[in-house]
Amino acid sequence: PDWDKLMEAYKDSSTVLIADVDCTASGKSLCSQVGVKGYPSIKHGDPAALEDYKGGRDFAALKAFADGLGPSCGPANLDLCDDAKKKQIDEFTALGPEKREAQIKEQEAALAKLEEDFKAFVDGLQKQYKEESEKKDEAVAKIKSGSLGLIKAVHAFEKKAKAEL
Repeated sequence: PDWDKLMEAYKDSSTVLIADVDCTASGKSLCSQVGVKGYPSIKHGDPAALEDYKGGRDFAALKAFADGLGPSCGPANLDLCDDAKKKQIDEFTALGPEKREAQIKEQEAALAKLEEDFKAFVDGLQKQYKEESEKKDEAVAKIKSGSLGLIKAVHAFEKKAKAEL
């Protein structure tokens, strides 16, 4: 598979790690920790704040993306940050651990609420779809079991009879 080829291509890299984790077995806790919600998932970025990969899944697309990976702006690589990010990192550092933890929890709760609201919306749509689909199926069955079949038969018979004259 393309993922295995990509891991092979980067096996000796000192700046890029390409790996896979079985989220159904021993890697379950790691997958939960980094927010894997479906399989297969591809994550990238700072290990403390991984992001979802949204590109192509073929080797060429994965390789092109991986070729651009490397250290990125963050507390461990301030030299890669622009002034705005440096300022933001300084502000977060000045907050102290308790306030940072509180902000993390607050923002994670906001994300969880968005996910919950979206799921409720989708569940509502699915229920509505099921109800409308059942109504349509009943109406179609009623029409077909009513006079439609007979009127089509009469029409075809009359058409054939005229053609034979």
